[in-house]
Amino acid sequence: MAHFPKPAAGSWTQHYPELGTAPVDYTDSIDPAFFEAEREAIFKRTWLNVGRTERLPRVGSYFTKELPSAGPGMSVIVVKTKDGSIKAFHNICRHRGNKLVWNDYPHEETSGTCRQFTCKYHAWRYSLDGELTFIQQEDEFFDVDKNQYGLKPVRCDVWEGFIFVNLDPDAQPLREYLGPLAKGLEGYPFHEMTEVYQYKAEVGANWKLFIDAFAEFYHAPVLHQGQYTKEEAAKIMKYGFEALHYEIASPHAMISVWGGQSPPADLNMVKPMDRVLRSGLFGPWDRPDVIQKLEQLPPGINPTRASQWGIDSFHFFPNFMLLIWAPGWYLTYHYWPTAVDRHIFEGTIYFVPPKNARERLAQELAAVTFKEYALQDSNTLEATQTMIGTGVVKEFPLCDQEILLRHLHKVAHDYVREYQNGRKASIAS
Repeated sequence: MAHFPKPAAGSWTQHYPELGTAPVDYTDSIDPAFFEAEREAIFKRTWLNVGRTERLPRVGSYFTKELPSAGPGMSVIVVKTKDGSIKAFHNICRHRGNKLVWNDYPHEETSGTCRQFTCKYHAWRYSLDGELTFIQQEDEFFDVDKNQYGLKPVRCDVWEGFIFVNLDPDAQPLREYLGPLAKGLEGYPFHEMTEVYQYKAEVGANWKLFIDAFAEFYHAPVLHQGQYTKEEAAKIMKYGFEALHYEIASPHAMISVWGGQSPPADLNMVKPMDRVLRSGLFGPWDRPDVIQKLEQLPPGINPTRASQWGIDSFHFFPNFMLLIWAPGWYLTYHYWPTAVDRHIFEGTIYFVPPKNARERLAQELAAVTFKEYALQDSNTLEATQTMIGTGVVKEFPLCDQEILLRHLHKVAHDYVREYQNGRKASIAS
């Protein structure tokens, strides 16, 4: 993994000449035809994170995941089987196509524990391994072979406790796909952080626009100034914001930023509630034992080893972002497109379980503060989607700090182009 320290008068973008420096065409965020091509080229052919292994604590534990990004109605079941492995299947009964696992509302996700899956329409049953084990009134069928009617499998693999699925049976292995950025995170105690807070919302904007919002901190001094004290806001506005490090390992990328104020040197720079609970935007100030016991962080975290490091944000293409915070917690973002101008956003926060009431309140303050920041970011998105949708302006200049945005839109175009060229070659042959 190459690290490029930014020279005093240099540029991050210059290290990736394939990205260019010209204004970026945002037609990819408003064109319905391009969105449908993304579904085929990207979301049906790349590894998608659907959750953590902690959601499957025992044999028979399962959850369903809706994948609207891969097409309307697409749904998978993820389950822990008898041998302890995790498998995934399309959530469809082989008899008449009813959705196999759902509760009162078929479009909502669900979870639980069972010994087998039973279709609520005609009671066909399937083992945890997806085998068809029972057909109601089997002798009414015509030479049906149960071995031919098991659940349709979906490729499934796990990295550092994160469960991924891929609808393409011929896709490259997960670890090979995640590449060096993921390798550099291995060994971080994700599995110790099991206290979870989650937010979910439908956002009226293209999925890439929200990733854009979280892939740069150029906006922070302006959009989030209300969250700072007056002194801190004035200081940031005066000097602007510059990240510590950017890195691209295509199709993925990361950004590392300062912010190691936990606790801050000057307590007057934070709000009274933060001082009382020893917490705030960057999470609880007191690092958990699992972090303090680490001899050193994995090499991919805080790659510049900056003393004022605060956050590393990793974007694993297409729609999974993993943010590791200096005080010892992490959060994930997921963006599930449902239309060219709509997507479902999920933000999930993970802490080490609190040992007392004060730690619990410190975590809740961090979770509430995160929600406020996310709302501020998402508040601009529908305005952006509306205006670029007019087509009045199609190309937009991006600064050096917006290198990950430039990369994201190029990668999306590359995937679509490669898929379309492959289809043309297949038709021609």
